[in-house]
Amino acid sequence: MIRHSQTVGINFTGGIVSPGQLLTILDIAAAARVTQVKFGLRQQLLIEVPGKYWEQFEEDCARQQIVFHAYGTAPNITSSYPAAGIFLSDSWLTEGLYKDVFALFDYTPALKVNICDSKQTFTPFFSGHINWIAAGAAHYWHLFIRFPKSSRLFAWPDLVYTNSIGQLSQCIESIVYERPFISNDELYALVKGRLEYTCRPVTAELELPPFHLPYYEGFNRHENHYWLGIYRRDEEFPVAFLQNLCKICLETRTGQLYATSWKSLIIRNIAPEHRRLWDYILGKYGINVRHAANELNWHVEDNSEDALIIKRHIIRHFDNADVRTYGLCFSIRINPGNNCFGSVVISKQESKTKSRLKGHQRFDILYTQDFNPNSGTLLPYRTGVAKEHLGPYITSLCREFYENSAVTDPLLNYVAGQQTVITTTQPEKEVHQCTRCLTVYDESIGDPGQDIAPGTSFHDLPEQYCCSLCEAPLSDFIPVTATSLGWLAGAQD
Repeated sequence: MIRHSQTVGINFTGGIVSPGQLLTILDIAAAARVTQVKFGLRQQLLIEVPGKYWEQFEEDCARQQIVFHAYGTAPNITSSYPAAGIFLSDSWLTEGLYKDVFALFDYTPALKVNICDSKQTFTPFFSGHINWIAAGAAHYWHLFIRFPKSSRLFAWPDLVYTNSIGQLSQCIESIVYERPFISNDELYALVKGRLEYTCRPVTAELELPPFHLPYYEGFNRHENHYWLGIYRRDEEFPVAFLQNLCKICLETRTGQLYATSWKSLIIRNIAPEHRRLWDYILGKYGINVRHAANELNWHVEDNSEDALIIKRHIIRHFDNADVRTYGLCFSIRINPGNNCFGSVVISKQESKTKSRLKGHQRFDILYTQDFNPNSGTLLPYRTGVAKEHLGPYITSLCREFYENSAVTDPLLNYVAGQQTVITTTQPEKEVHQCTRCLTVYDESIGDPGQDIAPGTSFHDLPEQYCCSLCEAPLSDFIPVTATSLGWLAGAQD
């Protein structure tokens, strides 16, 4: 029996693909009557091939030496390479070094591998099983192991030199894949016994920047060129559009395309004189490139229409309520065991009944510790929430994030700082005020009516001195600051 369709994944190591290679893949897909393709969370291409054309697709891929896998069987090596040069420029991890690292993987990983710069916040750091993060010292890397089907994270005790990344990854995978519950110490001891690699001790904990998702869509100026980010609300990219996109890249000698962890596509180094070509192709296929930021900061399971429905429902509520989501990202987990990246996680509860009615579905709302999406600790916020109540609850959680992230009011700190400067440069002036009639004695003026010369201190006044207005004695005067008497300062001006 021929399957109705089958989804395959084609990995782009680090999210990089040449326009020529992508065009070859798209031509094969089009010949198999595929009209839409998707990009996955791990920077790979996803193609749903109709069963009727499966054999033709297989033969064409073999002829063109295109390697594909059944979806989910061969995870891609993801990286922060798409952020290099546009969202991050001050780093020793250059584009050339990324490619050197990719070349060290002379095997097909069975576990998820992430390769990230420590200064960026565009690509998730710990969504892989073997997570390499560039250290402060050039050519050295932090390593974090997230064991399969768990949130247990093991910080490797060594900083590893670049040339050892491939071998060490393969050695760790060979152990962890077979023994996912092995202890941290035992794993470290086994690896050290099997493999010699260049390293140095970790002397300081890794410090990551606060999460901030840069706006990654539309035309953006960078130095003398543009870069273009393309996001699709339904995650589907028309094959015909991508074919023409590749042809423009080939004509204009744009050598690389970048698939991101947000299921979007980035084209870099677009010359100003070529901008009109891109405007034309976007217009021809009706591709919108200016979505709201609160729609771009989502990690949704691949090939999950149910998750997209929930996302659209919540975003509509965000739009209606004018909710701020800057500094947050959201994920939706429909299937158990999926590990999506997000500071707020909407997780579908496993149904205890056999009912498939959408109205009976319930969701848990969770958030990461300190709302840090790279944290492995999930805290419950609300459980058993119906779909129609997700928007209001998540809106409340967003407000809580902003309230908690500003323990002290920066405006008050700023004002206090300004007052400190004023106090330092202009010492507070003190005068004395009669408590009966509020007449002020200012030593800089004195009291000419009672023959008190300017500059006479209040403490040098004769004992018989009395208020010039109500004749109250000296004992009825109290010290006050001049700035507390706004009318006085105004009168002197």
